Formats: sequence, structure tokens, C-alpha cells
Amino acid sequence: MAHPYYVPVDWRRNLAALWLAEFTAILGFSFAFPFLPLFLHRELHIPNGPQLSFWTGIAASATGFTLALTSPIWGRLADRYGRKPMLIRAMIGGGVSVGLMGLAQSALQLTVLRGVQGASSGTVAAATALVATETPSEHLAWALGILNSAISLGNAGGPATGGLAANFVGLRAIFLAGGALLLLAAVPVLLFVQESPRRLVRAAAPPTLQVLRAARPGTLQALAVLMLAQALQQTSLGAAQQLVVLRLLDLTGAKQAQALTGLTFAVAGIATALAALTYSRLLRRTNYRTVTTAASVLMGLTLLGSAFADGPVLLIAAFVLSSFVAGALIPAFGAMVGLEAPRAIQATIFGVGSSAIALGFGFGPLIGGVVASAAGVQAGLALAGGIALVLALLVGLMAREPLSQRTTLMTAPPPTD
Repeated sequence: MAHPYYVPVDWRRNLAALWLAEFTAILGFSFAFPFLPLFLHRELHIPNGPQLSFWTGIAASATGFTLALTSPIWGRLADRYGRKPMLIRAMIGGGVSVGLMGLAQSALQLTVLRGVQGASSGTVAAATALVATETPSEHLAWALGILNSAISLGNAGGPATGGLAANFVGLRAIFLAGGALLLLAAVPVLLFVQESPRRLVRAAAPPTLQVLRAARPGTLQALAVLMLAQALQQTSLGAAQQLVVLRLLDLTGAKQAQALTGLTFAVAGIATALAALTYSRLLRRTNYRTVTTAASVLMGLTLLGSAFADGPVLLIAAFVLSSFVAGALIPAFGAMVGLEAPRAIQATIFGVGSSAIALGFGFGPLIGGVVASAAGVQAGLALAGGIALVLALLVGLMAREPLSQRTTLMTAPPPTD
């Protein structure tokens, strides 16, 4: 029997509030993150060349590794205590750590703070778990695409406004502003997001492996393939993002690279958002495996194109195209995980998935930075493209189609009210 004071959760209102919250949070993260190599170069006085490539890789990767260690813990706590408290915790932790980066006096201090950011944040996984558990399954792919559009638009607006602000107030101030935006992002979550009471039971969550063994045969293997796919996708993208900035620095010089970095990441974020908003229409004509395999191939080819670009225009165009196809991959993999994961442990599974993505976020810049410092930035970009092609082989050969995809996407249109 329903509780006499229980008001059914309005998943559309939740989605709208989470869209605003994630847009603001990612705006805060991306306000400064693309300028990390320039911050190291101009504020912390790391000389351009192998040393800058090395410290860029180390600092950029620190967040991913600590996020990978803590995400399963936060996911498990979310299954036990609720997704909403974990999302608020992530926004506050991220806000404080990003703000403190503006006060860093050395590359080592910046790297440590990047690690603290990873351990204390994780807003995307928490928001994704909230959407996945409160949205009807027939609307899940659409809802995750909408959520990812907020992330993409935040990634677009952050670098553009951050680059503009840096010209007037300096690179340090944009880290402080980014931290403030993350704290502000917690407001719509506090005021408008609601969880179903059944999600807030303080009893111990069931053992994860026990639930997976009782699920559809092959679920554990299917989820493992998807986790590896998410890690490879983020490794490829994570390597390319920082290397594109270094390549712009090589091609144009520090002052012009700052302006072009903001423009590049803004346009790339818009492209990612467009793909996230429209990919579910393509799914109605085909299936997840076809979409993700084709997108992975295109991502690999465009990143290889960026490696061989000999001017800033071609470099930016190739990176924007790779971001567009990544915009389909990210929510598609998220929806596949949501459709495969048993509901009782969904937040735990998304936490593990966030760890896989975080490992890619850690290894990508690290591998790219090491390769770039040893063999040049173009070699690092070529490696990023090769990783995306390996992803295409993995998805094409080993991923399986989620059982409910046909019934949820082929028969039900996206909600219009």
C-alpha cells in the first residue's frame, strides 16, 4: 500500500532540475579544465615542450584515477542512502576543490588538488543514477540523451566564457569562478529533485554479484564489455582533449592558443550536445550495437585526421567531428548499462561504470602526455585515434543488444508533455 502522504515522483520535473544542475556543474568544471596546459605554462612557469606535455598528462589524469577509486564507494552508498545526497555531496566537493586550484603555486599542488577533485566529486554518475532509477524504461534512452545534452552544453559554454573571462581577470580567477558555479549547481537539486521513498530505505543493499547471477543470463559479461567500452572511449577522448590544446600551442603560440582553445571546446561541446539530443532518433531505425560501432569507427578516423592536420582550422574541424560522434557514444553506452543493470543495484553499477570512465579519464591524458613528450603531440593524437578503433572492434564483436531496446525505442515516441 502506498504511504498516505506519498506524492508520486514527477520524473519530468526531476529531469528538468537535473538538466539545469548538471549544466551548471559541468559549466563550472569546464570553465577552467581546457586551460590546464596554459595554466601550467603561463601561471606555473612550466616551459613548452616535453616538460609541459608531461605535467599536463600527470595533472589531467589525477582526477580520473582518484575518481575511479571512489566511484564504487559512492555508488554503493547511493544504493543505501539515496542518489540525491550523493549528487549534492559531489557538487560541494567539486566546488571546493576546483576553487582551490586557482590558488595553486606549483604543478605538484595543482596535481594534488586535481586528485582531491576526483575523490570528492562525480556529479555525472550520481545524476545518471537518479535519472535511470526514476525514469520509466521506455523513456530511458531519451532521458539520458537529454541529460547528456546538459553535460555537452556545459562543456561548450564553459571554455567559451572561461576563455573570455581569462582575458580580463586571468587564468587563476576562472578556477575560483568554476568552483562557485559547482556550489550553485546544488541549489536546483536541493529544491526540486525528488526520489521515490523505496530508493531511500536504509537497509543494506543486496550483494551485487548475487543480484547479477540471478539476472538475465550473460548480464555480468555484457556489463563487463560495456564498462571496458566506456573506459576505452574516455581514454581516447581524454588523450585527445589535452593534446589538441598542446597542438594549438605549437601551431599558433600561447596568446592565440588561449582564444582558440575556448572556441574549439565551445564548438565541440555544441556538437556533442546535438548528437546527444538526436541519437535516439537513429536508434528507432537501427540498434545500439550498430550505432555504437559506427560511431566508434568515425571517432577513430576523425582523431587520426586531427593527428595529421597541419593547420589550426583542420585540427579544430577534426576534433569537433570526433566530439560529435562521442556525443552519441556517451549516452548510448549509459542507456545500455541502464537497461542491463538490475534496478536493485543500478546506482552501484553506475558507480562501477563511473570508475571505468574515470580510469579512461586518468589513463587518456597520462598516456597521451607520455607519448607526446617522447614522440611528439601528433603521435599522441594518432594513438587516441587508434584506441577508438580498438573500441569499435570490441563493441562490434562482443557487445550484445539490450533485451528491451526494441520494445522501448521502436514502439514508444519520446514524451511531448
